[in-house]
Amino acid sequence: MRIGLYGFGSIGRIIALEAMKRGWDVVAAVDIDEKIIGKDIGKILGLKEKTGVVVTSDPEELLEADVVIHATTSFLDKAYDQILNVVRLGIDVVSTCETLSYPYYRYPVLARKINDEALKYGLTVIGTGINPGFLLDTLPIVLTAPFNIVEKIIAVRSIDASKRRLSFVKKIGVGMKPDEYKQKLLSGELTGHVGYAESVLLIADAAGIHLDKVIEGQEPVVADKEYKLGETVIEPGEVIGIKGYGAGYKGEKEPIRVEFHAYLGAEEYEEIIIKGTDYEVKWRSTGTSGDMGTAAVVLNIANIVNELPAGLLTMSDLIPFKPFFKQ
Repeated sequence: MRIGLYGFGSIGRIIALEAMKRGWDVVAAVDIDEKIIGKDIGKILGLKEKTGVVVTSDPEELLEADVVIHATTSFLDKAYDQILNVVRLGIDVVSTCETLSYPYYRYPVLARKINDEALKYGLTVIGTGINPGFLLDTLPIVLTAPFNIVEKIIAVRSIDASKRRLSFVKKIGVGMKPDEYKQKLLSGELTGHVGYAESVLLIADAAGIHLDKVIEGQEPVVADKEYKLGETVIEPGEVIGIKGYGAGYKGEKEPIRVEFHAYLGAEEYEEIIIKGTDYEVKWRSTGTSGDMGTAAVVLNIANIVNELPAGLLTMSDLIPFKPFFKQ
């Protein structure tokens, strides 16, 4: 397998290393960061030897790849031209762009255009990752298999933010005052977690139900004691992370709910509750690595992408059965 990387930031680098562990060839790396353009990816990754592949700003260098892993942004309007460039080179795309996981919610026009181009070139484009892409959507869908009629799905992911990369810690506002964080979240300067609604709608799409509305939100978690993050001290009253949710409604009922908790010292787990008409099941894990999990999901999809139908797909398209909600 020859892969090209469009985006060679922290996630792109982890994907590159994990691909190499599989024995796959990284044949190109594209990025806009002038600090790394022209450098051998082996040096950037801390490998003992050079690979002969240098970071470039030219997408044409991706031509040798069997599949391109796209990892540049959470928002499809910013990724749109990049994805179309790859499709027009004749290469399948697997992207970590969160809003591409279910693009019809925020970007229906762009989604249709990407689908049209992918069909025109006979290629596949899909957005995936750990969250959204698996833990709060694909996995709950799979866990509905032993239920005849599903009434409610609740999925929660909780992570200790102190164990995550610095860029993630920054985007959830750790160390800020609550009002400052809320203002920057509203202005778009910070994103917090992106993908609550996408996870809800992936589940709804798999179930074939039309939701009347989807609500999402996130609030800062405020320290009630002093925390240390490396050499940084987080004082009481400052932000240590977030709690957020997405909820889908049919009338007054809430058949689908997802939650994401990410703050310093949080217990690490995923918990999925499936409530059926006959019984209820609670599934709980001891926590999943976000970055390594993202790389694994992306590479596992890349491994089969050339076997998938052409067009813009979602993860729910890959599941061979559908939950049944009685409406």
